[in-house]
Amino acid sequence: MGNKKKMIDAISIVFLLAVAVVILYPLFFIVNNSFKGKFFISSDPFGLPTAETFVGITNYENGLMKTGLFSAIGWSFFITILSVILIIVFTSMTAYYIVRVKSKITSLLYYMFAFSMIVPFQMVMFTMADLANIFHLKNPIGMCVLYLGFGAGLAVFMFSGFVKSVPIEIEEAAMIDGCNPLQTYFGVVFPILKPTAITVAILQAMWIWNDFLLPYLVIGIGTQYRTIPVVVQMLVGSNGNKDLGALMAMLVLSIIPIVIFYLTCQKYIIEGVVAGAVKG
Repeated sequence: MGNKKKMIDAISIVFLLAVAVVILYPLFFIVNNSFKGKFFISSDPFGLPTAETFVGITNYENGLMKTGLFSAIGWSFFITILSVILIIVFTSMTAYYIVRVKSKITSLLYYMFAFSMIVPFQMVMFTMADLANIFHLKNPIGMCVLYLGFGAGLAVFMFSGFVKSVPIEIEEAAMIDGCNPLQTYFGVVFPILKPTAITVAILQAMWIWNDFLLPYLVIGIGTQYRTIPVVVQMLVGSNGNKDLGALMAMLVLSIIPIVIFYLTCQKYIIEGVVAGAVKG
C-alpha cells in the first residue's frame, strides 16, 4: 500500500511539473526573446541569446521610445484600481439586496446577472461603443463605468453565494443597537465578505489589466488615455510589419505588475472560491 501511494505521489509530481512547464514556458519565451535582435527572433525564436543575437536592453529602450509605455502604465493602474473598487462596492451591495429581499424582481435580477456571464462580448461591442459615444464615456472614468457593467455578472454571482452564509441574526442585532441599513451593511456584513471580495478583486484586476478590445473600441489609439495592451499593439504596423524585439520587451514590462499582484494574492483565490461554494 505504501509503495502504491509513493508511486501515485511520484506520478502526480511529474504531471504537475509538466503542467508547470507548459504554463511557464510562454513567459520564458517572451523574456528570452526580449534580449535578442528582432531579426534573430524570427529566424531562431526558441534559441537562447548568443554573443551574436544578444542586444542587451536595446529592445526595452526602443519600445519605451516608440510607445510611451510609462504613461500607459499609469492609466492602466488608474482604470484597473478604480474599476475594481466600483465592482466590489456596487456588486456586493447588489448581491446583498438580491439575497435578503426575496421577490420575483430580485430573482429576475439574479438570473439576468448570471446570464450576462455567458453572453459573448462580440455580441454587444458595437452597441456598447455607440452608447459610450452617446453618453460621453470615451474617457478613463467612462471606461470604469463600462467595466463595472461587464464585470458585474461574475461578481454578483460570487457575492450572492457568500451572502447566503451570513446569519441574519447578526444584522438584526446590529439594527437593535441602532444601526441603519447602510451602517449594518458596511459595518457588519461587508467585513464578513472579505474572502470573496479579495477573490473578485484579483480576478477582475487580471482581466481589466490585460484587456485590449474594450479600451481599443472605446478610447482608441489616438488619445492620451491609451492602456498598456493598446500601446503594445502600436508596435504592429498597418501592413503587419512589427518590431518583434521591442514588442517582446514591452510585453515583459506589461506583465510584471500583474504577475507580482497575482503571486502576492493567489492564496486568497482558492479561499474565496471555496468559502463561497461551501457556505453558499
